[in-house]
Amino acid sequence: MYKVNIDKIGTLTGEIKTALKSLESYSLLSEKEAVDNPTVLGSIKYNLIVAIQGCIDIGSHIVAKEYARAPEDYGDCFKVLKEVKVIDEPLSGKLVKMARFRNLLVHLYWEVDNRRVYEIIRNDLADIEDFLKKIGHYLKKKESKP
Repeated sequence: MYKVNIDKIGTLTGEIKTALKSLESYSLLSEKEAVDNPTVLGSIKYNLIVAIQGCIDIGSHIVAKEYARAPEDYGDCFKVLKEVKVIDEPLSGKLVKMARFRNLLVHLYWEVDNRRVYEIIRNDLADIEDFLKKIGHYLKKKESKP
């Protein structure tokens, strides 16, 4: 029996995948088309926040329910998931950086380098997909245990 709420994780995963689909379509634009269009740039930033926050929410939920720990901050849930071997060191480090970038987008949005936003959608979305795969494997492994 799961301690985690599978429906909650499923809902969050769906939200992340929807955001990723939008971000992947925007990644086909040139940097100029993405960065110079305020509507497109705003949508990219919003979808990045949704995708990253979804990962944080899934990670924090698993850490709280399975390991009875409250992460110290958003990035900490990925460190704990690494400690308990749900994700590996390289992915943990990338997701901690993403959590920091999410904080920048939300709290210090005027300091965000829009070219960096474009680089992320071109180069780093696979990290979020990798996280979802690792969570899926973790849940399947738990399911198969008596």
